[in-house]
Amino acid sequence: HKPTYENMQKSLEAMRAHCLNNGVTDISMPRIGCGLDGLEWEKVSAILEEVFEKTDIKITVYSL
Repeated sequence: HKPTYENMQKSLEAMRAHCLNNGVTDISMPRIGCGLDGLEWEKVSAILEEVFEKTDIKITVYSL
C-alpha cells in the first residue's frame, strides 16, 4: 500500500520517539514518500519540520 500523509506523520513521530529514547542526534534520508509513492515533497517537508521542530535532531535530506 502507498503511504498517506497521515501515516507518514505517524511514522515520523515514531522515528522521533526512537531517536529521543536512544540518543540519536542526526538522521540522513532521501525525500521519503516522494518517489514512486507519489507524495508531494512540500507537504512531507512541512510534516518533517513540524514533527522535529522542538528537538535538537539534525535531519539531512538528500536528492538524487
